Amino acid sequence: MVSKTFGSAVHGVDARTITVEVNVTQGKNFHMSGLPDTAVKESEHRVESSLKSLNYFMPRNKVVVNLAPADIRKEGSAYDLPIALCILSASAQISTQILEQYVIMGELSLDGELRPIKGVLPIAIQARKEQFKGFILPKSNAREAAIVNNLDVIGVDNLNEAIEFVEGKKKIEPLSIDTREVFQNKLNNYETDFKDVQGQENIKRALEIAAAGGHNAILIGPPGAGKTMLAKRLPTILPPLTLNEALETTKIHSVAGKVGADGTLITTRPFRSPHHTISDVALVGGCQFQKKARISRS
Repeated sequence: MVSKTFGSAVHGVDARTITVEVNVTQGKNFHMSGLPDTAVKESEHRVESSLKSLNYFMPRNKVVVNLAPADIRKEGSAYDLPIALCILSASAQISTQILEQYVIMGELSLDGELRPIKGVLPIAIQARKEQFKGFILPKSNAREAAIVNNLDVIGVDNLNEAIEFVEGKKKIEPLSIDTREVFQNKLNNYETDFKDVQGQENIKRALEIAAAGGHNAILIGPPGAGKTMLAKRLPTILPPLTLNEALETTKIHSVAGKVGADGTLITTRPFRSPHHTISDVALVGGCQFQKKARISRS
């Protein structure tokens, strides 16, 4: 029997929908296709342990998992939950008709609990764009996904809760957030402020000119002169982020897993303080940039 649902693969700051197909048929062994990396392949062990902890079983027949399109590399552990649900459906251990209406992502622990994942915001944006009914994911990521309106965000704590929802045994109200209200309430909510700087009139004047004209600024001086302190406060006198800029910034943080515990929009301009010995290559992207540079030269 074949069961199907949908997941997503994140490339850069954009997501692409992935079809998760499971077929349980005559034969033996577990097979996975679709260019999975090591973390995806290891889902077999996490899924099997999670199912046993809930008194379900891993089929001893031939289990084929296909992640389509098969020519796109799949990375990470977030495919555990859709694979587990499809295995249960394909082996007739659960009965559900709604798997194909949702994008489902989540990493399973050995006892069936769900761990948070990265890249939730771009996945939710893509799910709404492709008109899926909703997005089933770990509850710890639900607020981040709820930034996207017109999408049912179903946060679950564990595999058992996800099973009860797709079977219709448990009703979970979709999480809803007024994105514009959150954006307005948190706009320019900086921990520091440029007005707190006492003295330093010349450099403050220079930074104000740089901020007003969109210029670069370089601060040179001995340790303790206040370079980092002033640079950290420069974003507070820059124009506030627009809603689109906030979404783009949050997408980048989401892919990096840096959204934070509250999982809402990032409404302040980011500040980074790399060590002064950092190389040019590391500053603009590290090894990935270096690979691209080698490719372009060739």
